[in-house]
Amino acid sequence: MFDDENYTHINLKEFSGHKDEVNCCAFSTDWEILVTGCDDCLVRVWNTLTNKMVCKLRGHQGHTKSVEMVAFSPDCTKLCSGSWDCSAIMWDVEQGCVLRILSGHSSLVQSCDFDYKDKHVATGSWDYTVRVWPVSPIADEKVKILRGHTSNVHAVVFSRLGFLASGSWDQTVRLWNPDTSTLLFVLSGHTGWVKALAFSMDSLYLASAADDQTVLIWDVTSGTCIKELQGMTDQVHTCKYSTEGTLLASGASEVTLMVRSKPAQKEQNSAEQETSTV
Repeated sequence: MFDDENYTHINLKEFSGHKDEVNCCAFSTDWEILVTGCDDCLVRVWNTLTNKMVCKLRGHQGHTKSVEMVAFSPDCTKLCSGSWDCSAIMWDVEQGCVLRILSGHSSLVQSCDFDYKDKHVATGSWDYTVRVWPVSPIADEKVKILRGHTSNVHAVVFSRLGFLASGSWDQTVRLWNPDTSTLLFVLSGHTGWVKALAFSMDSLYLASAADDQTVLIWDVTSGTCIKELQGMTDQVHTCKYSTEGTLLASGASEVTLMVRSKPAQKEQNSAEQETSTV
């Protein structure tokens, strides 16, 4: 935990138990549950209030190779994990058991996101594809395979309106209508691998972070880049809008976090306001 004013550690907690490199983590919306994925092929669930492990998610076989991604469903009752074993697994968080094994990718499942209605989950893979799976299988609903990227898919994210964005090492972002498997826009502008994506809360804007040291802001309705956020001096690995949508945070390899305020509508094309830098 960090003090908001001085960015110093407060109430430092350590969650130990994994036997290899920890690759990813995710918090529940109330911050009381922390999930971690590791090279030991396990997903562990922790209670942040007691510092104790709640359970290990391993199922009958679980993952057979390192876990690279974990993501909560909107209501935090389900969890999806992606692995080098080419599968994604959907878990029941409360019971600690496997709900579904999502098999079909032919390489690492690098990213995952649930839609806001909790009806579909999207996975992005190093096999260059995005797959959209029904959370609860319906007899006549098939898995949708979205093709078009020419390199590893590193990030996928749903908007609150149901659109899906995918970011790839091919330096592009693609915007999809997942219901019809229709490609809406190819967003070109980055000169490096796209590592992270984030929709604004109103779903009108999409932020994309890449290892070209920039975050680009896109107008979702037109598919145009309306702002290039600079200031990073190394690869940008993550970006995230605040809940109210007025702040955008991005993090880079240089151990820097930049938080920027969202400009007023009439100032969209003017210089952004940088509110704090760590």
